[in-house]
Amino acid sequence: MSSSTLPFPDRIELTGEGLVLRDWTEADLAVMPDLFDHPDIAYWTPIVSPFDEAAARARLDRERKIRAEGTTILLAITTDGRAPLGEVMLRRAPEGTEIGYAVGPAYRGQGLAARAVRVMAAYAFEQLGVEEVILELEAENTASVAVATKAGFSLLDVPLIEGDEKGRPYVLQTWGLRAPASGTEPTNVDSPSPFVRHLRKNV
Repeated sequence: MSSSTLPFPDRIELTGEGLVLRDWTEADLAVMPDLFDHPDIAYWTPIVSPFDEAAARARLDRERKIRAEGTTILLAITTDGRAPLGEVMLRRAPEGTEIGYAVGPAYRGQGLAARAVRVMAAYAFEQLGVEEVILELEAENTASVAVATKAGFSLLDVPLIEGDEKGRPYVLQTWGLRAPASGTEPTNVDSPSPFVRHLRKNV
């Protein structure tokens, strides 16, 4: 059975790297705007802007729908299982598995994104059985490029992805990380496998 056909659990909690990645809950709706209603997030991600409590409700409802469909999970980044500091995403398809992330402006500079990406990648490798995971980033987004590097990803020699979102054009690079052999650390992806395909985040 391929990773794209395995259902996601109804509840997910991942720990590691000093983090607890947990499901979003109704109690988080009031604090989500503080995390996501920010110019950087509006510019670099597909998250809607402005982001108010109505947008938070719509996002939570959508998260539950796309998880039930078996395509995507969105988890709150926390250090203790309580207050959310950001979000990490995993989206899978037969052609590849993509990770995305966003950290609230008040919580940057702590390595949260790189740590959350590594924890999510480990989940993809160990629980979903995928061979590699990818990140799609704009080269000008230096903060996200730094996250990719810190998380152990390498830039793939594949065509750039061009598109338009929120009224502006974007050009994405693809970064990859391959599942480790048994007993070893994950390895950088020097060239794309047949499973890698460019995916554009749309959550």
